[in-house]
Amino acid sequence: MQFNWFLPSGSQGSLRRWLRVLGPTWGASPLRRGIQTVSFLVFGWLFLYVCWPYTAEPKPPAPPAVWDNWQPLDVDAETGVAVVVVDDPPENPPAPEVIVTVVDHGAPESRDRGQFRVVVADGSELTLKPVRMDNPDRFDEMSMSFGPWSLSEIKAPEWPSHHADELAARERLSADVFLALDPLVSISAALASRTWLWSLSFAGVMLAVAILIPRCFCGYLCPLGTLIDLFDWSLGRRVTRFRISGAGWCVHLKYYVLVAVLVSASLGVVLTGFVAAIPVLTRAAQFLLAPLQIGLLRQWHQVPPIHAGQFVSIGLFLAVLFLGLMRPRFWCRYVCPTGAMFSVASLLRLTQRKVDATCIQCGKCAESCPFDAVTADFETRTVDCASCQTCGGVCAPGAIRFVSRWSRVDRGEKGAGEGAMGGLSALAKAPEDKGGRRSFLAVTIGGAAAAVGGLAATATVRVFGARLDQPGVLLPVRPPGSVPEALFLQRCIRCGQCFKVCPNNVLQPLGFEQGLEGLWTPEVVADWSGCEPSCNNCGQVCPTEAIRALPLEEKRAARMALAVVNERTCLPHADKADCRLCFDDCADAGYHAIEFETRHTKRDTKGKRIEGSGYDAPKVIADRCVGCGICQMRCYKINVVKEGLLQASAVRIEAGHDKEDRYVDQSYVQLREEEAKRKEAARKKRVGDDAETGDYWSESLEKKLKEGEGQ
Repeated sequence: MQFNWFLPSGSQGSLRRWLRVLGPTWGASPLRRGIQTVSFLVFGWLFLYVCWPYTAEPKPPAPPAVWDNWQPLDVDAETGVAVVVVDDPPENPPAPEVIVTVVDHGAPESRDRGQFRVVVADGSELTLKPVRMDNPDRFDEMSMSFGPWSLSEIKAPEWPSHHADELAARERLSADVFLALDPLVSISAALASRTWLWSLSFAGVMLAVAILIPRCFCGYLCPLGTLIDLFDWSLGRRVTRFRISGAGWCVHLKYYVLVAVLVSASLGVVLTGFVAAIPVLTRAAQFLLAPLQIGLLRQWHQVPPIHAGQFVSIGLFLAVLFLGLMRPRFWCRYVCPTGAMFSVASLLRLTQRKVDATCIQCGKCAESCPFDAVTADFETRTVDCASCQTCGGVCAPGAIRFVSRWSRVDRGEKGAGEGAMGGLSALAKAPEDKGGRRSFLAVTIGGAAAAVGGLAATATVRVFGARLDQPGVLLPVRPPGSVPEALFLQRCIRCGQCFKVCPNNVLQPLGFEQGLEGLWTPEVVADWSGCEPSCNNCGQVCPTEAIRALPLEEKRAARMALAVVNERTCLPHADKADCRLCFDDCADAGYHAIEFETRHTKRDTKGKRIEGSGYDAPKVIADRCVGCGICQMRCYKINVVKEGLLQASAVRIEAGHDKEDRYVDQSYVQLREEEAKRKEAARKKRVGDDAETGDYWSESLEKKLKEGEGQ
């Protein structure tokens, strides 16, 4: 069975000539080049379009339903319970439990009678019960009213969901699919955190496919490999000063890097972000392309500042490209640990490149091979072969075939085509090395050195790491849904995908503030912006569950930090000026986690408060605050940047053991409900309340409750 997918070498038709305009390998292996191009364009589409969060707009609220011409039939002057009827029943009358505002059009200037709950709905007749008993006098007026009344529905405020809806609508293909297809991403994160990750299934599928098509990801799908090809074509082939003639000294380097990464991962340190193909590419795109996209399509002042850690990442990416000045696709051939993982999987290959007796030893196959998989005798270095079939496309006599591993090919005097490069020996032999025993010894020593290198890298990261076990260390505010910090650092692969989908760039990469261990991990920068209540994008694109993929209702209940007011600088607390910025923005966001308390009041000689004295100062209600940072952003933008009244925001979000909730699988909604039940039980115990209180609240009881909560 043959698997030759290139155009026959003897074909000189118009298609082949047209393809050669794009480059010699296009004519030699058009299928591979076509799939490569589509894959690269899909990666760009996912990054630049699907992960572009700035076109989402909130839906306008639906107008409330209004029912007119209701006549009061009976109104209890003591309880306010009213029975109303209508001559022409509406098609959709108010249903039970709906809350409506009653407007009496028979009273002077259409008197607002307050809010009522529909308790009985029977076609043209409704029974209404007042929501509050705060002003019983109004019931007397209602009992004497002749109507007509209009009922306006009061809808509970709806949380926005436009950013989450926008990403879901665009994700015809998951935005993190390329990260999931890189097996080193999920395997290293799973090893480091010692947990099962959903992306491991993708890794298993890719490694299984590699058994049929060895190194298929490298030859057909990897967008970094395509970008390296573009660099080699545009610049690498023109700069020959740094070219090396042989690569024997580094042919096994990628295996050593793979060993070091896996050893470090087994010890709880993830090095994937430094060396795995897709994380290196996505992070480089985030630091290089995303600022240009924001600046050109929005405004340049919305581009977040860049720091030293980002320059390190950009330099690492450029080094990957400029290695091509030594040899084409140097990174893919000799360094990439993802490619090494596929090479190891190819030991179980079902198909293989073989050469028959018609070979004329012209050397074109070795010259054209992008993965250095053709040996000096034109046989196959199987662990390096990516089944790209470029060699077959340039073979004039058609001597190269891609067939079953066990197929016998007539090789003439040189024998069957697998040669000496099969099995584990393929990992031991260098391109120009025929000394199998010496090579095996060299690889063994190299592997041991790589393991030691992994241990050294782990120790280095630990020494210059987060040091979470020490008091007073930096605890960055992580995205909502992040797992506990130690586990977060083991799962996060520093790919930068969460930065790209974050509206307003509230998530930004951490520099060296948390050492090497925290480098490039996401941090909530509330001075820049606040976390959008309508967005859960970061968890949706995280391939390793360092940020959980929470539904919006769970995300809104996830407490990622706690807002803390600095009473020494806060304008009302410091008795300098009135300020409602944090209060208003928190209320607009729907959290209502900030209330006012009167401070700096003045009293007369009788001890009574002088009307108009003092300031209403903000107070954070801890069990309502989720640490979104909207309050900090507003205080910083206005009081610090625009007005220059403060040196730093007077309200800041802080992370820590008692200021955040970070769980691996627990429901945050359930957690908030349990907290509310405990608070209610404590409230009833304090005020001596019982279940018979019902819906009716007195002003004295409200005052007593507030005083009790403040103690």
